[in-house]
Amino acid sequence: MNQQLENRLIEIIKKDLWMMDVLKTVRDLKLNDCWIGAGFVRNKVWDIIHEIDRTELNDIDVIYFDKLSTAKEHDLAIEDKLRIINPDLNWSVKNQSRMNLRNRHKEYVDCNEAISFWPETATAIAVRINSENQIEYIAPYGLEDLFNLLVIPTPKFDLTIYNERIEKK
Repeated sequence: MNQQLENRLIEIIKKDLWMMDVLKTVRDLKLNDCWIGAGFVRNKVWDIIHEIDRTELNDIDVIYFDKLSTAKEHDLAIEDKLRIINPDLNWSVKNQSRMNLRNRHKEYVDCNEAISFWPETATAIAVRINSENQIEYIAPYGLEDLFNLLVIPTPKFDLTIYNERIEKK
């Protein structure tokens, strides 16, 4: 992993009080293998690089891994909890231990493997604050594409769906 990019990512997040507050809110749920990913990370880094104010997010992608609570209703209950804490955000919670079924993949072992199937390398990144208040991240394809502003499909994502996604966006 590129230590310089890792340090840069962590510093960018540390300096953003709003992001830190959102990360602490999610940490306090105490969900197993829990992260916030996708646009939450990508948009912030790209906004910094382009020297613009915060790009509005469609949602806050909260992911976790719990083989014992795979019902979609459990995710919805967590979203309801988060909406009570912060109703201004559009929370999207997904237990990655069940997403392999939707994607017709073999069972994932953790969130790191699960996000390796996300569409783009620059969004297959997630962050969290651990119990010692340190920022951690997972990035199965590294941070280079994120910081180089590259939109590249992950090798595990269906290219037909990827191309349809590009057309829509």
